[in-house]
Order: sequence, then structure tokens, then C-alpha cells
Amino acid sequence: MNLLFSEYTLGKNKLKNRTVMAPMTRSRAIGNIPNDLMAEYYSQRAGAGLLITEGVSPSPNGLGYARIPGVFSEAQIQGWKKVTDAVHAKNGKIFVQLMHSGRVGNSLNLPEGASLAGPSAIGLKGTVWTDQEGNQPYSTPREMTQADIQKAIQEYVHASKSAIQAGFDGVELHGANGYLIEQFLHPSANHRNDEYGGDWKKRNRFALEVVKAVVDAIGADKVGIRLSPYGVFNDLEIHDEIEEQYEDLASAFGKLGIVYIHIVDHSSMGAPKPKDSTVAVIRESYKSANPSGTYILSGGYDVERANSDLKHKNADLIAFGRSFISNPDLVEKLEKGIPLVEADQSTFYTPGEKGYTDYPVAALQV
Repeated sequence: MNLLFSEYTLGKNKLKNRTVMAPMTRSRAIGNIPNDLMAEYYSQRAGAGLLITEGVSPSPNGLGYARIPGVFSEAQIQGWKKVTDAVHAKNGKIFVQLMHSGRVGNSLNLPEGASLAGPSAIGLKGTVWTDQEGNQPYSTPREMTQADIQKAIQEYVHASKSAIQAGFDGVELHGANGYLIEQFLHPSANHRNDEYGGDWKKRNRFALEVVKAVVDAIGADKVGIRLSPYGVFNDLEIHDEIEEQYEDLASAFGKLGIVYIHIVDHSSMGAPKPKDSTVAVIRESYKSANPSGTYILSGGYDVERANSDLKHKNADLIAFGRSFISNPDLVEKLEKGIPLVEADQSTFYTPGEKGYTDYPVAALQV
């Protein structure tokens, strides 16, 4: 049996197959507000069992990149309703990924009154794109106070409620790729000496408090989280005790009853590969505490490898990323063995429909 294309129940959601469209930044939200073009983009890809949106900021302070959307204002909620309505019209399911960029970004990309902040005042090397002045150095963040931390947690709560109001089937908290939640997890980004920094148990606290607050607000069956153990994106560094740290996190998430954990593996693009033992420990710790929970794996999958991991219960769902950019009908192509279209990387983050909604759909054989 081809498990990848079989139905699956995720919490209270009936998925038409086990493919997931992974979250991918696309930078089409002019003024940080979702629009008709974005509704078309997600609707085109509603053949996936589950769609996860690009990173969406829960706060003005989290809009560190140009043209990324938020979900904290009424205009943004109304914009996202266009997206969720379009996906649901095609019998699709969609979670919003809440991504607070934290220290990652430039102040030119932030709205008036917002500021770049992170667990510690440690900036990133290199540059980031701004529409006003092109590539600019990353701004140095201010260190978040205790009050800032509590405010940020409540911003995640408000954004989660706003997402449900906008029609999303759930939220994925972005605890990966070097953004705010993972910044707290890593000693290279978190030099605090209070209860949110120091040893890994203290560094885990912010992630756990965010997850608990969101679960309390919208229900555990609507909450997932994405993690990237051994990730080094956005100036993070490999550190000691990763497996032990993530085992503890996974167990705690399982006890909170969250509907899924989603593991990032970007080794196909040159990043360090998560240790197999760590991926297994996270799964086992999470599932021991929450046997009905769902485990999602992503990173460089083809149909054969996906079915192997599903068959051996290494994963319940498989996420595909860049291939969805240039193949809106990816699921149909994978199922029928139709060759895939290569994506144009030069249009990944540019405004407009080029490289976004203009990829052709194959004329499928009936």
C-alpha cells in the first residue's frame, strides 16, 4: 500500500493524504497583510493533506524580514480569511506557522513603534534584505526584559486566537531555524542568567511557557510545534546535551497533549543532519506521553523514502518544501510519477506573481 497517499486523522482533522506542505517564507505580504495573491497560492496547493503557512509573526516586533505577514491585527485576520476560505473550498486543511523572528532582521523592516529583541543582545553576522535600502547588516537586538517575555507569550496567545478567528485549523509554533523560541533554547543566542537562561532546563522554559499558554487558549488539538535539533541556521551553534534537552522538551510537549511535533532536516541543502538517535528519542518521548500524537518529518524526501519512514512508523506525516513551490499539483505528480518542475530560486522572496502563482499544472492522465 502507498501510505503517503492514504487518509490520516490529525487531531480532529481528516486529511486526504499524508503529505504536508512545509512552511516556506515567500515575502508576498505587502504591508504585512495577507492578500488575494496569497489566497491563490495556497489554494493552488490544497492537494496536500495539510498546508502549513509561511512564518507569520505574532507581533510587530517579530516582522524582521521584508513583506512577511502577521496575524495580530484585524486587517491581517481578514486577509487570512481569504486564504483559509480558498483552501477549505478545496477540502484542504491549513495550519498557520507562528514565527517571531526575534533577533533576526533589520529595524527598517519593522513597523513604527516596534523593535528587534531577543533573549540576549547578540546580533547576527551578515546582511538581510530591506526594501528601503537593499541588503543591510542585521540590527543588534535589545535583550528582552522579564516584562518583554511575558508580553511575547501573550502575543503568541493573541495571534493563536486570531488565527482560529481567521479560519485556520490550527497553529504551528516555530521553534526551529533560529527564530525567537529556538533563540531561547540555544546557549549561543541565550546568555541570560535568570530563570530563562543558563542550563538547558532553564533555556527550555520560554518554549514550554509559550506552548502551554497557546494550548490553554485554543486547545491542544490545534497546536503543533516545529523543531530543528542540531540546526545552525541564523548563527546558532551545535552545543552539548542537545539530545537530553530535546528529550525533555518532547516529553513535556507530549504531556501538554499537542497534536504534533514537526522535525526539520535541512541536510539536503547543506545543513548538519539531525542525529538519527535524537530524532528517535524525540519521537519516543513525545509518543510515550501522547500516544495519539502525530510526528512529522521533513527534508529531501521522495516517495520511496517517505513510504519507508511511514511503514516503519518513523513518522506519521511527511512534509515537502521547495518542490511545492514549483509544483502546485505536487501530490498528483508524486502519485502518478510525473516529472517535477524545478523552482526558480531568484523569485523565492520577490514580490508579485512571478515564481509564485504562475507555475503550470501538469495535464494529468485520468
